[in-house]
Amino acid sequence: MLDPEGTGSVARLLQANEPIPYGSQPVLVAETTVYGAVCVEQMVRQWSAPRPWLVLASDAPVRPARAARMRLRALQGRVVGTAVVPYLPSLRAVEGADAAMEHKDVRAAAERLRRQMEGKK
Repeated sequence: MLDPEGTGSVARLLQANEPIPYGSQPVLVAETTVYGAVCVEQMVRQWSAPRPWLVLASDAPVRPARAARMRLRALQGRVVGTAVVPYLPSLRAVEGADAAMEHKDVRAAAERLRRQMEGKK
């Protein structure tokens, strides 16, 4: 969703222990579950500069559990910003990013996500 061309020139997945390229804006992606919030908390506790963006992918068409909301709210000061990707049922039925971007709702959510992270609400 952050790399609309799919080339890896805008966004790419880093492997474990791979350094963050100079001048890059790191992004942590997690589901809006309590487990996802716990994982983000553990990652952010040991994070060094630059502060990451936090992208939360909604795992259901309802609000996150209260425990997840509270934990994620407590982390707001340790991230550049938080963006939420709405629950997209079509993501459950695709094998990869290319197939996901064929869906209109995914493309629209991707565009909103990129605009939010660029500061263009």
